[in-house]
Amino acid sequence: MEISLVPELITNFAGFPITNSVLMTAIVSILIIGISFIVNKKLNSVPKGFQNIFEYIVEAVLNLVDSVTGNKDQTKKFFPFVATIFIFVIISNWIGLIPALIPGGSIGVYQIHHGEEILIPFVRSGSADLNMTLALALVAVIVAQFMGITALGIKKYMGKFLINPFKKPFVIGTFVGILEIISEFAKVISFSFRLFGNIFAGEVLLTVMLMLVPYFLPLPFLFLEIFVGFIQALVFAMLTLVFMKMATEAH
Repeated sequence: MEISLVPELITNFAGFPITNSVLMTAIVSILIIGISFIVNKKLNSVPKGFQNIFEYIVEAVLNLVDSVTGNKDQTKKFFPFVATIFIFVIISNWIGLIPALIPGGSIGVYQIHHGEEILIPFVRSGSADLNMTLALALVAVIVAQFMGITALGIKKYMGKFLINPFKKPFVIGTFVGILEIISEFAKVISFSFRLFGNIFAGEVLLTVMLMLVPYFLPLPFLFLEIFVGFIQALVFAMLTLVFMKMATEAH
């Protein structure tokens, strides 16, 4: 088994390349959708069992969103997207830790690369694939722009970036507008590389420790990565929420 910065190709389906990160992302998506349907069908006025856990998570995230927005209407509007981001990212982060729980380190298929047979693992977190984190960052930033336009109107929202040349002070306003445009692109870069870097580094660390000492020594690092996975999901969701809140504020 070798450490690869890019996701490893497992197979092709109808001409579409299926990498291990794509496979895990699809599994996470199906898992979230499936659990949502099951919980929705079995909702009780008096919660019990799994519904208690589900409602506790929803309530915690809802209170967190409300503490940032300070506005019940905005909370209702932002909550579904922010909660989805948090749940999707945290499960994506944690699913990459499965090889550390499997005796032998990982499961996968053997392929010939450069004349050498290596193990291509099935499990790789979608968050350890820069393509996925970049796509997620783009979605988060675009939704924030959409929320801003919806709240302020397109003319007032674009006023943050495009300054009226007949309005004083023109030079300062233009400079601030340019900085605002640059900051929107910086958000995408910051979002994608922060999540990718932390999760990929964690998977590399666990892989190395499992190769050196396969049993008890990697356990502290496993618990550390569980904590890091939670923190990174929380940071991604909170920054998304803050950017959405900022987008809906006047100039």
